[in-house]
Amino acid sequence: MASDQSFVDFIMDQIGSSGKVSYKKMFGEYGLYFDIKLFALVCDNKLFIKPTNSGRAFITDLVEAPPYPGAKPSFLIEDKLEDTDWLNELIRLTVEELPEPKPKKPKPKKA
Repeated sequence: MASDQSFVDFIMDQIGSSGKVSYKKMFGEYGLYFDIKLFALVCDNKLFIKPTNSGRAFITDLVEAPPYPGAKPSFLIEDKLEDTDWLNELIRLTVEELPEPKPKKPKPKKA
């Protein structure tokens, strides 16, 4: 089941104070970015945050689940979606710890 745009809009409203947050539609689901760092996925109307050590220490009732079949487990956030301060702090901690994305290789020129 694909995520609803209204759920993504709700999440974006909750984390809007995090700074430069955006989303991209991916295969019927959504990737959430802080600048150019992918930090979360919205799949089946659920929020999955990339796992980090600081996020693990911050979340008291940790639930991990894969966002889609075959994916590595992420932090599933359900009970704290309406706690804007808590959610923004988790995102701040996560983004600080995530490495910078690797630069994309240039596409080979067509002959």
